[in-house]
Amino acid sequence: MVNSAVFLLFLGFTQCHFWKIGGVALELPKHATKCLSEDIHAHSIVLGDYSVLFDEHIDELPTVSAKITSPYGNTLHDTKNVSHGQFAFTTTEGGHYVFCFWQEFNPRGVKLSVNMDLRTGVAAKDWDSIAKKEKIEGVELELRKLEFQVQAIHDNLIHLRNKEDKMREVSEGTNARVAWLGIMSLGVCMGASMVQVWNLKKFFRRKRLI
Repeated sequence: MVNSAVFLLFLGFTQCHFWKIGGVALELPKHATKCLSEDIHAHSIVLGDYSVLFDEHIDELPTVSAKITSPYGNTLHDTKNVSHGQFAFTTTEGGHYVFCFWQEFNPRGVKLSVNMDLRTGVAAKDWDSIAKKEKIEGVELELRKLEFQVQAIHDNLIHLRNKEDKMREVSEGTNARVAWLGIMSLGVCMGASMVQVWNLKKFFRRKRLI
């Protein structure tokens, strides 16, 4: 019973993670760039849209600029002087993708925010098109969604295991370097002590104290 509850809890957590639908509001400073980093797997579909938010009523709409870069610094989306926009791309490498926004036009100096809605992985699939193309609906469609979700969970577990292996390799390498550094430090201390003892003996013999 406990194992079933733990599994359901884990399934619920992964469902929230892989069906990533939601908005993130970023408050933009006047003369600075605000960025958001998201860890995304390789070969994942990424869809999103963003829009400028402000409280005051003004005639001229403020605008922002947006830039999205990959973990290796490649520019995937670069738009300037817009009040809203959309982006879509498929990742080629896994890692942290950076979404940056900054103010471009704000003559009244009002307080600006950007609301970004980001969807990745399973949540980015167009299930209406899939249902029409494969002529499925109802329970069959829900089972197909669960199938994609289980595959996403499996891929995420493999990704986490690979990251764990890399972290373990780094940790073992660091421990080995620290151990060798300790041995070298001990050797240097012992050598310095022997030199000091030899110098003291030489000094005492010169003074004929021993």
